[in-house]
Amino acid sequence: MASTEDKPANKENASSWKDSIYNPRTGELLGRTASSWALILLFYLVFYCFLAGMFALTMWVMLLTLDDYVPRYRDRVPSPGLVIRPNTMEITFSKSDTKYNGYVSQLESFLQRYNDTLQEQNVQDCVKGQYFLQDDVEEKKVCSFKRGLLKACSGYSDSSFGYADGQPCILLKLNRIIGLMPRGEPYINCTVKVNFSMQMAYYPDEGRIDKKYFPYYGKKAHENYVQPLVAVKLLLEKDHMNKEHSVECRVDGTNLRNNDERDKWLGRVSFKVKVME
Repeated sequence: MASTEDKPANKENASSWKDSIYNPRTGELLGRTASSWALILLFYLVFYCFLAGMFALTMWVMLLTLDDYVPRYRDRVPSPGLVIRPNTMEITFSKSDTKYNGYVSQLESFLQRYNDTLQEQNVQDCVKGQYFLQDDVEEKKVCSFKRGLLKACSGYSDSSFGYADGQPCILLKLNRIIGLMPRGEPYINCTVKVNFSMQMAYYPDEGRIDKKYFPYYGKKAHENYVQPLVAVKLLLEKDHMNKEHSVECRVDGTNLRNNDERDKWLGRVSFKVKVME
C-alpha cells in the first residue's frame, strides 16, 4: 500500500505532465505562447512561399528555352530504327486458321490511316525523288501515301494479306526522326539468314522509300504525317512450310546506319516466320 507521502508526489508528477502540453498559468501550448507559435508559423509560410516562387521561376525560365515544335537535343538518335507490322518478332500461323493469330486484323487496323479516301485529303503532287521542304510554313502539309501503293499487300485485292495462301505480307516502316533527310535512294532489302532460297516481292516496286516523305517536322507541326511503308510478301512454297525461317530486313542505298552491333534495331529488323499447313 502506497503511503500518504507518495500521493502529493504523484499529483505533482501528473500536474507537471499536463503542464508540458498546456500550462494554464503561462498560457503556453507545447512550450510556446500564442505569439511564439504565430511567429514561427509566419516564418515557415514565408520560407515555403519563397521556395515555391524560386521553383516556379526556374521552371518558367527553362520553358522559355524550349521550342514547341523541335526538341532541344536530337543528337542521340541520328538514324532511325526499322519496325514491322504485325507487331511481333515471331510470326507463326496455320493456313487453316482463318484468324491467323490476329495478324490480318492487326494489318487492317494499322492501314486505316492509309486508306485512299483519307490520303486524298493530303498533297497529291509532291515531286517524286525530292525532299518536301516546308521551313517557311508553320502548319506542315503531308504527302499522300495511299495503301493502294502496296498492291498485293494493300488488303484491297486480298483481304487476308496473303496469309490464306501461306505467303504473308510484312509491312515495314522507319521510326520518325525530326529533320531526317536520308541521302541516296533508300530501299528495303530482306534476306533469309540461313542458306535457304526464298522469293520475295516488294511494294512499292523494289522496296523504294521516296524522299518526298522527308523531312518530318514533329508531331505538333506535322500532325497528319504518315510514314511511308514498304510491304514485303514472302513467297513461301511447299518446301518452306512447317519450317521456321529467320528473315532480316535492312535499309540500304543510303547513309542511314544499318550495321551497328550495339543496336540491332538501327536501320534493320529481324523476325521469324513459320507457316503450318
